[in-house]
Order: sequence, then C-alpha cells, then structure tokens
Amino acid sequence: MAKRFVLPFLAILAAWMLIDALAHRVLLEPLYALSPNLWRPITEINTMLVVLATLVLVLVFVLLFEVLVRPKALSTGLLLGGLVGIALGTASGLGTYIHSPVPGSLAIAWSALGILKGLVAGAILGAFARRAASSSTRGA
Repeated sequence: MAKRFVLPFLAILAAWMLIDALAHRVLLEPLYALSPNLWRPITEINTMLVVLATLVLVLVFVLLFEVLVRPKALSTGLLLGGLVGIALGTASGLGTYIHSPVPGSLAIAWSALGILKGLVAGAILGAFARRAASSSTRGA
C-alpha cells in the first residue's frame, strides 16, 4: 500500500510545495507587485488552509490515477497529469482573471503553473507505477 499510494502522495506533495514556493515567492513576485492592493500581506496568509487545499488536491490526483487509470505507466501518468494540469491551470489562471482584476500576465503564469504541476505529478505517479511494475516482474 505504501509504495502504491503513500510514497507517491508524499513525493507529489513535496514537489508541489517546492514548485509553489519557488513560483509564488520568487518568479511571480514581480507580477504580484503590479497589483499589491489585491493581495494579503504574507503574514496574513493562512498557512494551514494552504496546506489543507494542497493535501486535498494531491489526494484527488493520486486517487484518480489509482482508481481510473489503466495501465499504470509513465505515459498514462503524464496524460492524466497534463489533463488535470490544464483543468487546474484554466480554473486558477483564466478563471480568476474572469472575476478579478489580476494582471493578464499573472493569469497566464498561473495557467502554466497548473499545467506544470499536473505534469510533474503525473510523472511522479508514472515513475512509481513503473518502479512497482518492474519490481513485481522481478519477484515473479
């Protein structure tokens, strides 16, 4: 169970947290600075809510792969990751742009970030699936 679910879950969680920290605190900082009136100060961000939202997204992603994807392989992980990434990126980037006065460049960046995170998660799931498949064939 741990190799099929918990380890990929933790790997995706770590990857997404690293990507988000780098993206939001470094790469996108100049874009956030264009509209400072829209953002909470960093001291007012609810870290527990950020972690909870990330945990739920990772859980859903891993469960989708586990329950719906056949065969479990790198290619199917990347396909799921690309599709979910497009959905997340569209919702967070373009969806926010529709309703809020965020800069267009930031909306595009959020869209690309969603796709990147989906592909990374899909690659992680596919890599773990490939590793599990190769270890089960060696044990047979």
